[in-house]
Amino acid sequence: MTDKSLWQRFSDYHDELFMAPWRAGIAREARSEEDALVALLFLEALGIPGPADYYALELYPDLIEAFHRWHQRMGMETFPEAGVCC
Repeated sequence: MTDKSLWQRFSDYHDELFMAPWRAGIAREARSEEDALVALLFLEALGIPGPADYYALELYPDLIEAFHRWHQRMGMETFPEAGVCC
């Protein structure tokens, strides 16, 4: 028996013991979050302002900073669209 197969068996046992009881709940919550995201994106695509837009205004400075770091990691010194950041 190799170390990898032993480790794999231990990992599978760990998943069954600790994660299996909550797997359905985690999947249900992920579907719920995905449904909310799709609904918000659909509203945005139709031109209807999202219900949380006003409350999310204070998050924009942090979002712009995170976006700036992201586009620099992707190899773009400045973002090609004017007015977004940089």
